[in-house]
Amino acid sequence: MKDKNGNQIFAQGGFSSHARVHEYFVFPIPENIPSHEAAPMMCAGLTTYSPLVRAGTGPGKKVAILGIGGLGHFGLLWAKALGAEVWALSHSPDKEAEAKKLGADHFISTKDKDWQEPLAFTFNFILNCADMTNEYVVQHTAFCW
Repeated sequence: MKDKNGNQIFAQGGFSSHARVHEYFVFPIPENIPSHEAAPMMCAGLTTYSPLVRAGTGPGKKVAILGIGGLGHFGLLWAKALGAEVWALSHSPDKEAEAKKLGADHFISTKDKDWQEPLAFTFNFILNCADMTNEYVVQHTAFCW
């Protein structure tokens, strides 16, 4: 792409110094929050906030956050802030204290045998923040008709 003078324009993505964006997609960052602290909220934060809001999570709803890593951290924070009863589901039992500090009311270790049995039909919404693709062998042809 070239500008009106014929100069090459390079897309810089997240490294751009400026961007022209419709106001619907812009979130002002308060002056007291440094950019390096706000940046994760613009990616992982929005990735987890949006489905929780679209699903109508809030008071009176039971929400499970599966996977307590970067995305899961934000999932716990948002679900709690929205007023839901929050369950953290993780294969790492040592994350329980951290999950509860971030807003989980309950913690379930998915390493426990039959952990899912007592939870059948418990949740109004489950936000999957886990990446377990390393656990599965997926054949390319599985995606072809």
